[in-house]
Amino acid sequence: MKAQFTFGKTSWEADLSRGVDISIPVRGGDRGVRCWGVDFPRIEPHSAGSFTGSVEAGAPVNFKDIAFNPHAHGTHTECLGHITEAAESVLEYPPDPWVVATLVSLTPEEQAGDRLITRAQLQAVLLEPLPEAIILRTLPNPESKKFKQYSHTNPPYLEARAASWLRANGVLHLLLDLPSVDREEDGGKLSAHKAFWGLPEDPRPQATITELIYVPAGVTDGMYLLNMQLAAFENDASPSRPILFPIAVAAGQDEG
Repeated sequence: MKAQFTFGKTSWEADLSRGVDISIPVRGGDRGVRCWGVDFPRIEPHSAGSFTGSVEAGAPVNFKDIAFNPHAHGTHTECLGHITEAAESVLEYPPDPWVVATLVSLTPEEQAGDRLITRAQLQAVLLEPLPEAIILRTLPNPESKKFKQYSHTNPPYLEARAASWLRANGVLHLLLDLPSVDREEDGGKLSAHKAFWGLPEDPRPQATITELIYVPAGVTDGMYLLNMQLAAFENDASPSRPILFPIAVAAGQDEG
């Protein structure tokens, strides 16, 4: 199945049969990604009296309890309620299900013992005007990211000036393969979060940040149609499932 849409002055065609899931699922046991000093998520048969929710244990159905933290255990999309006293829900301003996105791959720069994605790096690879969504893949990009234990490792993060530049260029949705746009331990500054959401002067409740994605190595940098899927959790962040669809200029015209 294919779909046509217009971006800028150009008509594009997306192949909806070739979607690439760039989410990391919440996994029970000791196999999943985790961050922030949080233990592994628990997905266990519910137990009540003589009932244990497992077909293997003799129950008619599998009936499991799940305990996890969306910020620590897989791909999640968060809203500005993540850092505001009001703690708005991500479902109050859900992203459009279909947006144009650009994927870029960058090697974070070494700075004073940290590794940062900088404004200069983004300006070097992103052509204005920018689409609504930007997807950042950090290099190197091993599959082990899907199972990585990030706690107390000081992962790479986004320079606040880079976040400000993205906001100034109208980017509403930022997706990246890191636990956070900010430093793991920054004394509560959250400079990149605040810069991207325009806090405190010009808050952008419609903007979202999606963290802990994983873009497979075979997916090339460039433009895509992005399908943003959120789980229905009333919370500042929700597990999410972004899917990329390849696009091409529609037949019969040149890129505008």
